[in-house]
Amino acid sequence: MAEKAKKAEVEATEAKAVEATETQTVEAPEVSEAQKNPEKFLEDFNWHNYQEGIDEVEDSQLKEFEKLVAENFVDTLDDEVVEGEVIHITDRDAIIDINAKSEGVISLNEFRYNPNLKVGDKVEVLIDVREDATGQLILSHRKARVIKAWDRVNAAHDNGEIVNGFVKCRTKGGMIVDVFGIEAFLPGSQIDVKPIRDYDQYVNKTMEFKVVKINHEFKNVVVSHKALIEADIEEQKKEIIGQLEKGQVLEGVVKNITSYGVFIDLGGVDGLIHITDLSWSRINHPNEIVELDQKLNVVILDFDEDKSRIQLGLKQLSKHPWDALGEDIKVGDKVKGKVVVIADYGAFIEVADGVEGLIHVSEMSWSTHLRSAQDFVSVGDEVEAQILTLDREDRKMSLGIKQLTQDPWTDITSKYPVGSKHSGIVRNFTNFGVFVELEEGIDGLIYISDLSWTKKIKHPSEFCNVGDTLDVVVLELDVEGRKLSLGHKQTTENPWDKYETEFALNTVHTAEIADVVDKGATIEFNEDIVAFVPSRHLEKEDGKKLGKGDTAEFKIIEFNKEFKRVVASHTAIFREEEAANVKAAVKKQESQAAEAKPTLGDANDALQALKDKMDGKK
Repeated sequence: MAEKAKKAEVEATEAKAVEATETQTVEAPEVSEAQKNPEKFLEDFNWHNYQEGIDEVEDSQLKEFEKLVAENFVDTLDDEVVEGEVIHITDRDAIIDINAKSEGVISLNEFRYNPNLKVGDKVEVLIDVREDATGQLILSHRKARVIKAWDRVNAAHDNGEIVNGFVKCRTKGGMIVDVFGIEAFLPGSQIDVKPIRDYDQYVNKTMEFKVVKINHEFKNVVVSHKALIEADIEEQKKEIIGQLEKGQVLEGVVKNITSYGVFIDLGGVDGLIHITDLSWSRINHPNEIVELDQKLNVVILDFDEDKSRIQLGLKQLSKHPWDALGEDIKVGDKVKGKVVVIADYGAFIEVADGVEGLIHVSEMSWSTHLRSAQDFVSVGDEVEAQILTLDREDRKMSLGIKQLTQDPWTDITSKYPVGSKHSGIVRNFTNFGVFVELEEGIDGLIYISDLSWTKKIKHPSEFCNVGDTLDVVVLELDVEGRKLSLGHKQTTENPWDKYETEFALNTVHTAEIADVVDKGATIEFNEDIVAFVPSRHLEKEDGKKLGKGDTAEFKIIEFNKEFKRVVASHTAIFREEEAANVKAAVKKQESQAAEAKPTLGDANDALQALKDKMDGKK
């Protein structure tokens, strides 16, 4: 650059000299500015150029020279992308002229994307090294492309322009796309408006994209192909939506299948077929009816005011199964079907495609104990039932299973006559008794008083558990009211009949005081007989009272078989002996008196003494 500038300076100086020679005359020499105004000359004199040995050049010449340099040479100090021309190509490098003091060199590796590079092509370059060790200007086409690419990407993002990109490969969550030499990310969700199942079909393809996001800090670019499709679809959508009407039948393609329904592409507008509108029959999942990319005719059921939500139907295109139900089907007929739904209160049976009947749990068994329908049937079971009610207008049908077997109460009097013994299963309790099932549909009640002859039971759960098997006797039978009264204790002899003799009045038994209560004590003669001893009957012969754990003899002073009440006394034993002794003494005195014939006074004295003894006097 210095050589060219010096050459231009010399040419300008020579031109000035020629011009000066041509205009020279014989007139007297002009007086210079230095001579006219020496003070100003000294003030403006360039001492730096004088000391450096630089010849004086007029300002007009300097300005003209600077203009020529600015127009013809590149400022190599400025880090800007410039355009150069390929002037020569070697085996390894390309020689580029950028109007600098010398040509630049770029490795051919930077042009691998352009194998057709030739002399005369215009390329964008960036000055990488102003002078290497050999004084050579080193340029970079790759860096220039990157800088220009970011400028283009930013401009495309700001202006919403459409750019071309080359899909290089797959990556996690999407694809890598080359846009202006920059690797941009194409998310899987931004490839198309419909879900993509095969990403590989887009690799090595050139497609149009829209730059949707740029992260300047991390130099990340996100592009979208879906945005371009949506823009086209939006126009189609407006046209389609404007023509929608309820009841209209359209052709669509299955776009997506979910557990709750199917999304249909109507040609730019999506509609939803809810799972209940796919088939008149019950289904567990929409994929039982449709598959992806399948073409269907659907009917518009409803849409909102702005028509952004469109409700579609598929089953509505076929006749309702109830309308096709044969007229010969009537109440009382037997039908077969499959269990499709089970609830606690019953099971729904599909007797024909789209025609269901309900079997209430009470109609599944003659048993009066209602249980869950799951105890009788399972989903998928094939069952036979009888039609109990049929309402074609409301499209309702009730069915029964138990009606297919004979009512067990039909011959109840012959199977369960009064006094007959049977075995049954405890089904549940009440506060007043136990319900026992003799067979399915035949239940009887055992009152709490008929559970045991001897035990005092407050609640049936103290005596047995649900599921236990009990022997019973039929006590009463009410055919019309469908009621059976049963007894359990009646299956064995009443032990109180035997106890009535064993523990009769005035019989004496030895026992231990089991417990002492406020008004007396209790003693246990056996596991059934628990007798009560009043406080005044606990007194011993020495005047003290029996305590808990004391063993003594007791006399039965009360026995009630009906109320199972037994009262005993210890005091009565020695009081009875005492009375017997008194009677014996009196009898003896009378006998002796008769023999001795005592005086009346002596006899009176003896009798008074005996009387006093009996009265407890000393």
